[in-house]
Amino acid sequence: MSPADESRLFREQFAAVEKEVGRVIVGMTDVVRMTLGAIFAGGHVLLEGAPGLGKTLLVKSIAQTLGLSFHRIQFTSDLMPSDITGTQVLTEDEQNRRRFVFKPGPVFANIVLADEVNRAGPKTQSALLEAMEEKQVSILGETHRLPEPFFVLATQNPIELEGTYPLPEAQLDRFIFKLLVSPPSAAELKEILNRTTGTASASARPLYGEADTRQAILGMRQTVRRVAVAPHVEDVLIGMMYALTPGSPNSTDLVNQYVRFGPGPRGAQSVLLGAKVFALLDQRINLAFEDVKRALLPALRHRLVLNYQADAEGITADHILEQVRDSA
Repeated sequence: MSPADESRLFREQFAAVEKEVGRVIVGMTDVVRMTLGAIFAGGHVLLEGAPGLGKTLLVKSIAQTLGLSFHRIQFTSDLMPSDITGTQVLTEDEQNRRRFVFKPGPVFANIVLADEVNRAGPKTQSALLEAMEEKQVSILGETHRLPEPFFVLATQNPIELEGTYPLPEAQLDRFIFKLLVSPPSAAELKEILNRTTGTASASARPLYGEADTRQAILGMRQTVRRVAVAPHVEDVLIGMMYALTPGSPNSTDLVNQYVRFGPGPRGAQSVLLGAKVFALLDQRINLAFEDVKRALLPALRHRLVLNYQADAEGITADHILEQVRDSA
């Protein structure tokens, strides 16, 4: 298949999934598109927004549309690592012989919804971190592989901070995108009420069987990675990464004043993969500056570590990223 045919197939499959999810989700156009883009690029997504905005419904609708196995984990302060990964259970066979058998936890699914992920303690976060990075879990010295493909779509509430734990930077770095979910507009709210308070209710329908979805996603991942990147476009990205690193020759005054640590190489990888998805959706098989700039905020806003002065003065990661993006 030629690159042009691969690009066209990618857009057709992407549009079909996006349209089916849109039967359930009102508005949230950019959030839906970027969430699907992250999935087809092979990454995890962190969704942040106030309660009741449809984050959980979005994840469930995507899982239903793709026809993949799906588990929802409600994170709480007393959630233990074994509640996620599973545990060894002592069983007895017909010959009265006892042995330990591994009972998989809810993380063994293609799509895992980690609801209110910042409510779990450090031990549980460490167990999830291994699953996200290594696509495996370790129980009593034994390693168990997770199903392929595997995605974590996590949600967190930025308003209610009581009983929450800040996500470690190492775990945040594993999310390819952090997406901010905004309240609906007046027209969107009216449509939500029409859809949800009547007798009829919409639900997403699976477009493929599980085997077909797995093959389609793996194929779309390869298509994303085949998008060509010109050296001068890479140089622009590298320049922006160093501009976001305090103390580097390219860093801006705003970065030096408010940023403790800039994004690492995994951040640049996330920008590039996200930009490649946007290029394909724009009917191109080569990267443009606009694709990189579009991917910069969702890929890096959770990777900038700001200092206390930034917090005191209301300076956000998006503010700093926008300045660097607009001056590139």
